[in-house]
Amino acid sequence: MSLQTAEQFEENEQFTQAFEEYKKLHEKNPNDLSILERLGHLSIVLDNKEEAAKYYSQILESDTTNMLAYEQLMDIYAETDRYKYYIYRGNLHIVDHKLEHAINDYKKAIGATQDDKEITNARFVLGTLLEQSGDNLKAIDEYLKVLDYENVSEDVYIRLAKLYVKENATSSAVEVLERAEKNGLNSTNIKELLSDMYIQNGNAEKALESTSDELTKVRCLLDMDKKDEAFEKLQSMEGQYGHIAQYHSLKAQYYYMTGDFEKALAEVEEFNKAEPNSPLTYQMRALIFEEQKDDYKAHLNWGKYNLVRKNTDIAINEFLNAYQLKNDDLELLNTLGALLEENGDKNHAMEFYERISKLDETDRNALEKLAAFRESIGDYAMQAEYLLKLYKLDKRNSTVVRMLGEAFEKSHNKPAAVECYEKYMEIGKGNPDYEKIQKKLEKLSNTSSADEEGFLDKIIGWFSKK
Repeated sequence: MSLQTAEQFEENEQFTQAFEEYKKLHEKNPNDLSILERLGHLSIVLDNKEEAAKYYSQILESDTTNMLAYEQLMDIYAETDRYKYYIYRGNLHIVDHKLEHAINDYKKAIGATQDDKEITNARFVLGTLLEQSGDNLKAIDEYLKVLDYENVSEDVYIRLAKLYVKENATSSAVEVLERAEKNGLNSTNIKELLSDMYIQNGNAEKALESTSDELTKVRCLLDMDKKDEAFEKLQSMEGQYGHIAQYHSLKAQYYYMTGDFEKALAEVEEFNKAEPNSPLTYQMRALIFEEQKDDYKAHLNWGKYNLVRKNTDIAINEFLNAYQLKNDDLELLNTLGALLEENGDKNHAMEFYERISKLDETDRNALEKLAAFRESIGDYAMQAEYLLKLYKLDKRNSTVVRMLGEAFEKSHNKPAAVECYEKYMEIGKGNPDYEKIQKKLEKLSNTSSADEEGFLDKIIGWFSKK
């Protein structure tokens, strides 16, 4: 028994003997997909489509992206079972990332069967496909249709509830999960999700009845204004839960409710250590600072909160409010400059980079942004001003010297451009554009006039050789 023997039988068109040899090899190597493919192929050659379907299905159990297996199964069932044909064609389209085609196939599969189990399975997959394509309302309709059948998986209820939450219909999510419980689905997943829904719906009492999670119980007690009982539980849980972010967020909530804002902030910091850059960190800080009447820090943290949540326009507005209260925070100024620039408001962004350059004359990023902006609007004289400031920070930066020469050249200050290009000849050796600048220098040297002064006086002293 060997692979060579099986292949030889197949090559000699002794298909029955080849099939038997491959079966023996399969028994010894049940996970070898190449052998399964040969068995599937030979089953078709021997006109045993049922056997072929078994082998191609086994391939898909190990490799759900095997397009050959889907295609063969489609051929097998094209005339005999339209439900399976459309299911396999739909799955092939899923693998090929063609969701629209897959959705249409699953709709056709539903119409091609009267079997309840097949219908519910197809509708569930159809719901997930609609969900993936962003059509939440149609996905909800499909999941609801699945619920009309018996013995429905808890996954359907959970997906449906989460979709309702996405569509801001928390009360409907609660109804769905309560229906799951009535139908005997009392798993921890259902109960805890239902508890979360009760909390979101403002029903902490019912949430407390539903949950078995100790931290959720504390959350319920705080929402019910049973602060002392909640704090007592928190104290007893510290050893077991002190490393968990949610534990510190609950302690922060307790201190916030009792007006101890410094301790609340300390707990927020502990939360941030366990879960860095969470939007909840900035939200908690903002609420605390609002209570402390620190509007600047409140706006700053609301800005960061919205930035993490990708609400860029709201974040910018909050940062601008913070700027009105404090206009010398370099971190804030840089954030505003970058956000406004990304948002396409370059003119406004430059106001903040200008402010940065005045507060910190060594900020290269701000100077580079300002120089590039001035160049983009054709203000080469001002571009040169910013480049001169960059040059003062690093007199060996050949790129800055070259750009400065080009800015002077464009603003028709040839002597200053010559001076810059001469400096570039000293420090820019080996750069790709060295010869290009050398030719520019030769051309300008032949045409420059001693009467042209412009900005030359400003740089003669800096460019004097040591």
